[in-house]
Amino acid sequence: MQAPFPVRVGPPSSIPRDSFVKVRGLPPMAALSEGHTISPGSWAIALNALPNLKILVPAGVTGSADIVVSLVGLDGSVLAEAKSTLVVRSTAASAPKAPPERRDPGLTPQDRQRAQGFVTKGEELMAAGNVEAARLFYERAADLGLARGALALAATFDPDWLERRQVVGGLRPDPAAAKRWYERARELGADEAEEPLRRLLTARQP
Repeated sequence: MQAPFPVRVGPPSSIPRDSFVKVRGLPPMAALSEGHTISPGSWAIALNALPNLKILVPAGVTGSADIVVSLVGLDGSVLAEAKSTLVVRSTAASAPKAPPERRDPGLTPQDRQRAQGFVTKGEELMAAGNVEAARLFYERAADLGLARGALALAATFDPDWLERRQVVGGLRPDPAAAKRWYERARELGADEAEEPLRRLLTARQP
């Protein structure tokens, strides 16, 4: 399914030339209709593509994610930044309404801040092509109990994600590792891990 993904930057006269928008924190299985991925859950989008920007999420995926939208200069400096929460819900009329599950159960505010810092560092390393180091930071975030860290780590092993995104050359898919970390993300409250888990299990059947 797809839905509008509105991002507004302005006024136009104040925006430096050749700047672009960076979105971080998207679920690994989500994609944007414009721009390109630079690491799991992180996308770069040209300013002129923002009016038509949409998010694409596999059917059946639900959950929420904390996202960060940044205006980035040509030299890589962050010119402005905003945070929001992306919520994906089923549109089926028969779907029962239920309160959202608590994500990252048991995670203290201090540990959450540390874990989010690890994920941010992991994204920076992924963008630089240092996959193995990025995985270490994602794992540290997951070990602290952050679902987003487990999701990002799982995606770096997911054959389907790697084939569709083609983020960095030399990445070796590992379905068993992807399954293990998607399961960990699910334990931490990430409902969006269900769809890739089903896909991996189906792909392994003879």
